[in-house]
Amino acid sequence: MGGGDLTARLVPGDAAGAARIVAREPAILAGRPYADAVFHSLSGAVRLHWTADDGDAVEDGQVLCRIEGPARALLTGERTALNFLQTLSATATEAARYVAAVAGTGCTILDTRKTLPGLRQAQKYAVRCGGARNHRLGLFDGILIKENHIAAAGSIAAAVGAARALGAAVPVEVETENLDELAQALDAGADIVMLDDYTLDDMRRAVAVNRAHAKPARLEASGGMDLERVREVAETGVDFVSIGGITKHVRAIDLSMRFED
Repeated sequence: MGGGDLTARLVPGDAAGAARIVAREPAILAGRPYADAVFHSLSGAVRLHWTADDGDAVEDGQVLCRIEGPARALLTGERTALNFLQTLSATATEAARYVAAVAGTGCTILDTRKTLPGLRQAQKYAVRCGGARNHRLGLFDGILIKENHIAAAGSIAAAVGAARALGAAVPVEVETENLDELAQALDAGADIVMLDDYTLDDMRRAVAVNRAHAKPARLEASGGMDLERVREVAETGVDFVSIGGITKHVRAIDLSMRFED
């Protein structure tokens, strides 16, 4: 806002207003707490009356919320509130599509850290509204040993050993690119093994190898996922499929806010 919303000053300071937020396409709603916070930060007199909850499926033309309060606050908060709602509803909607695609397989859809800058927590919240699960919020709540960590540590076994030596009560995951690296990760005692860009046949082999191991891990498939192939991947028997696209490739849901007479 800088020094203030100049355009909103065209409206008398004591003017009251009422508006409604309407969906212009089907979606999964997400972002109510963020929209509430936008308007309440501008005026404690704003009242929002929601007709749908986060996580609900909404239809084209559905009124999602009616808002009452100082007209200036409604005008100033409009775009920021819609930005949150449109982006987070897009994230939830995309997550829900993937969840539906693997329904009945026993596989769980995970997000990644490939979120929009500044919106990590918001998008992670939206992912849950869409029925998927969060992988890691950040670098502090899990250990994910990737190819560069392995190269720096010297080997998968050395990297996992160093991770265990930290004594952190978090899962240790190892990214692998082939079945040989999978075997190394299992022998090292990884909790989760990522199968990065494996073919479907190699995923099936990986599942068989893992089940036969003395200490099996949970398996996460990753890389090149889309709605067309995600069910095939889930049916290989992996535990998780992680998809960066549900947070980084989102297209804003079409919502509008209109003042009422």
